[in-house]
Amino acid sequence: MTSTQREGLMSEQRRDFIKGSAAVAALGAAGVAPGAWAAGSDKPEKEEVRIGFIPLTDCASVVMASVLGFDKKYGVKIIPSKEASWAGVRDKLVNGELDMAHVLYGLVYGVHLGIGGPKKDMAVLMNLNHNGQALTLSKALADKGAVDVASLAKVMAADKREYTFAQTFPTGTHAMWLYYWLASGGINPMSDAKVITVPPPQMVANMRVGNMDGFCVGEPWNHRAIIDGIGITAATTQDVWKDHPEKVLGTTSDFVQKYPNTARAVIMAVLEAGRWIDAGLQNKVKMAETIAAKSYVNTSVDAINQRILGRYQNGLGKTWDDPNHMKFFNDGSVNFPYLSDGMWFLTQHKRWGLLKEHPDYLGVARKVNQIELYKEAASQLKVSVPKDAMRKSTLIDGVAWDGKDPAKYADSFKIRAA
Repeated sequence: MTSTQREGLMSEQRRDFIKGSAAVAALGAAGVAPGAWAAGSDKPEKEEVRIGFIPLTDCASVVMASVLGFDKKYGVKIIPSKEASWAGVRDKLVNGELDMAHVLYGLVYGVHLGIGGPKKDMAVLMNLNHNGQALTLSKALADKGAVDVASLAKVMAADKREYTFAQTFPTGTHAMWLYYWLASGGINPMSDAKVITVPPPQMVANMRVGNMDGFCVGEPWNHRAIIDGIGITAATTQDVWKDHPEKVLGTTSDFVQKYPNTARAVIMAVLEAGRWIDAGLQNKVKMAETIAAKSYVNTSVDAINQRILGRYQNGLGKTWDDPNHMKFFNDGSVNFPYLSDGMWFLTQHKRWGLLKEHPDYLGVARKVNQIELYKEAASQLKVSVPKDAMRKSTLIDGVAWDGKDPAKYADSFKIRAA
């Protein structure tokens, strides 16, 4: 980021930075004492925890929990393991090579139900972030006038060739954001386009050689496409669903049952790291500098640090400040594993034909989302939790979701799989 850009951000972020610095100081004074939950019957059963991650900005709280030593505070050592694809993360979670992972919400639910891979009982320990993904269209497509979903629909209708869009995993978040966004513009992703699966770090290279017309992925790869002059941001995922759930800290049900104290300790370490990241500008810049390294995301700091501060460019000359940028903590509102969030992904799996029958939406969510374990960890850090495990949201098409009648919701969409 140039000095001019940094100065522009400072005026907007100064109050947050001052407030965040005070929060960090308060955390040092009033936070959990070193060694909490690390002695006696609460001692972690497994001291080293191998956590997989994909090179994306939203792996940051897992990485920083390790780098800053929050893990040691709770009696565990987090070993971050860089993985090449979400399919690889899935397989290593299932076979035990990984203890946990920074992972797509919908991937965990897919494995639990046996779609998108082998069937195994899974667990969501906490939500890692809200927002911060995007929908990128190729610069060539933008030059034809396709700069948002409405204009994309017009260009596709006029040009009868096959259009190809990429997501990162069939049951994952990016697939669901891509499908929902296309459908909001009248495009059926199942019949009006070809959809392929591409690992996040390979998105930009594949667009550069013309393998797809658009993609949905996490940062920094959308901004990287703009830096490289090959893509434009047509929408952010917070445009699709403000404060949407994204990556989770996922593991198997077996791991939670065998190592409950370890799971709780890791939640606490990652929760504290998320709080640290969101505490202010200085921490976010340090985080960007850390995860940009080759061992983590392997990109330039500039590809990361603008969008984590809410400064967006669309690649067409427009720049704006988005208050709904990627958050890792946001006073604790990010991390609670709402049952309704998990259920939403199941409704979309049913909508797009990944599930042939309606599952027991609430029953599955209650098995997967480890709400009581999360509450125990949050209480130790004095992080507030909501009274209700359901939340209400209205998405880009104006349709409200509250988890109360998931089958009716799933069946209500006009655009869906045949």
